[in-house]
Amino acid sequence: MNENLFASFIAPMILGLPLVTLIVLFPSLLFPTSNRLINNRLISLQQWMLQFVSKQMMSIHNTKGQTWTLMLMSLILFIGSTNLLGLLPHSFTPTTQLSMNLGMAIPLWAGAVITGFRNKTKASLAHFLPQGTPTPLIPMLVIIETISLFIQPMALAVRLTANITAGHLLIHLIGGATLALMSISTTTAFITFIVLILLTILEFAVAMIQAYVFTLLVSLYLHDNT
Repeated sequence: MNENLFASFIAPMILGLPLVTLIVLFPSLLFPTSNRLINNRLISLQQWMLQFVSKQMMSIHNTKGQTWTLMLMSLILFIGSTNLLGLLPHSFTPTTQLSMNLGMAIPLWAGAVITGFRNKTKASLAHFLPQGTPTPLIPMLVIIETISLFIQPMALAVRLTANITAGHLLIHLIGGATLALMSISTTTAFITFIVLILLTILEFAVAMIQAYVFTLLVSLYLHDNT
């Protein structure tokens, strides 16, 4: 219990060199490209899941929006796999770092907004001022809509960081409490252990849901600008 609560969120280093790059690249090894005529069950399952998610997410887009399909599917695979790998013992989760999530959210948001201003300039500018706005409120509404637009990537990054970090902290705290209670009350420790198992199962679901929510919101931003 004396261990630093936030020690698991510190980027690992070996000989003074950060390992974040290797950790970020590692999930790509989990999705190999098959050259066989008939795929095995794992690759077939991965392809079925990708097709299902892409149909659900990209069906609302026009032809220009559907050109982002590969990028969005790569994004959901990366976030989902890093979230799941971060649940392994003594592992590091890159998506708990706000700087990394901002590095994903800002370019994607900026690309969607720039696409909207290039292809739908009038419609994009019309979002800053709703129709029928009273004249005295126009400056205030323009400022509010501008702020809300620039908050979107921050909200994306903070949502992902907060949800993944909160889950890891809860697992750490309940796991430490279980170890401490083993020498005091076996029954209470067993109940706490059951809670820990249920929380871990919940975190597996949260890891996938947060990857889907992050990608879905980027998709919706793109839909509003294409």
